[in-house]
Amino acid sequence: MFLIIGLCSIVTILLVACSSSRSGDSTTTTGTTQNAVHMNDSNFIQSSITIKKGGSVTLIDDDLTTPHIIANGTWKNEIPTAAKEPGAPAVKDIQINANSSGSIGPFTTAGTFKFYCTIHTDMNLTVIVQ
Repeated sequence: MFLIIGLCSIVTILLVACSSSRSGDSTTTTGTTQNAVHMNDSNFIQSSITIKKGGSVTLIDDDLTTPHIIANGTWKNEIPTAAKEPGAPAVKDIQINANSSGSIGPFTTAGTFKFYCTIHTDMNLTVIVQ
């Protein structure tokens, strides 16, 4: 009986120690950075992200073969529309090759900013800066 209680206490201590050591990490469990947006072969995995003023967004292409070209603007009704909102960082044809990453920012102005992949229809990202 005492052996079981002692073993349960050790397991509980180990679980608490393992979980608390990750609580202050600035990275996710997959090793990516904060404010990361992942991309697959033809889309952003998430279509929007909210970040703090002064932050940047890291775009990560998880696909092994497909590059993306990112710019200010959006796809509307399957038509690419280049546009830069006031205060948005200028992004013109940033190429993010397969299985690599790139950064947009810093965002120094609060607001809502639109970005798109110029080669993949309807691949839009909204960055909300607070």
